[in-house]
Amino acid sequence: MTTQWDSAHISADTLPTTPVYTIVAPVFNEEETLPHFYDRVAGVMDGLGDPWELVLINDGSRDHSRSVLRSIHERDARVRVIEFSRNFGHQIAISAGLDYARGQVVVIIDSDLQDPPEVIPEMVGRWREGAEVVYAQRSRRTGETRFKLWSAAAFYRLIGRITSVDIPRNTGDFRLLDRRVVDALVAMREHHRFMRGLSMWVGFRQEAVQYDRRERFAGTTNYPFRKMLRFSIDAITSFSHLPLQLATSFGFFLAGISLVGILIAVILRITTHAIVGQTSTLIIVLFMGGIQLIFLGVIGEYLGRIYDEVRARPLYIVREVLDDDERV
Repeated sequence: MTTQWDSAHISADTLPTTPVYTIVAPVFNEEETLPHFYDRVAGVMDGLGDPWELVLINDGSRDHSRSVLRSIHERDARVRVIEFSRNFGHQIAISAGLDYARGQVVVIIDSDLQDPPEVIPEMVGRWREGAEVVYAQRSRRTGETRFKLWSAAAFYRLIGRITSVDIPRNTGDFRLLDRRVVDALVAMREHHRFMRGLSMWVGFRQEAVQYDRRERFAGTTNYPFRKMLRFSIDAITSFSHLPLQLATSFGFFLAGISLVGILIAVILRITTHAIVGQTSTLIIVLFMGGIQLIFLGVIGEYLGRIYDEVRARPLYIVREVLDDDERV
């Protein structure tokens, strides 16, 4: 396949030693969008007047994204491509981008053009005024279903109530990070990652910019309901022990009710012989068994995460790195 770009060829020999800005963008099946994404990012960043680089992480794409990424890199040496050996997930791809970022400022943005690169100069302006984390907050979300909007709102309300981390509503991973924040995030190597939560957890001076989120430029969403559910579970278990505390509290509550029920049953049995048969007993046993299985599943989620950390496997495996800069 052939692709045309308006930008002139930029070789590694003409690049400065260290970029000021690094744009990090995960890529998964975005062959149609990538050329337009590059053009818009390059146009915005060239307008800032400082050296920059674009780090694109190919997260196991199954379309022609790999060849498009290689073409963009050959066209512009400021584009560095990190090729995963398989799909490791969106949050891990962001983490890899932070690992490879060299800029004093790092901007995380999706490559599907739902988050417009034209917001970046406003974010940079806030950084120059002293902000160390500038997160983009969606004032309007076009092209999304009512269910998606409702579920997102419910998710942020839930996260806000059960975690100690104040995560602003209507935000995603689109944000600017100062180098000190990036270094703090790179030091965290946990496997089940919720990057927007981690970027709030580290603290520093944080500010918001408002923007309108667009429809996808091309293709279909890479976040179906199943992935959204898993993402929500990762977020909750990463920043809250409430599910475990609920299991304990509910256990004490049921134990108290059971004790009272036993006393009532004994009294009725002795005085009136009112309790006859096993139907009520069977119902109670089934109910209790169901509750126990639910909370065993909750405990299993946390144990599974502990197991993942203990194995100490790498977050990702890189198949290839496209980078012409020999000074790295």
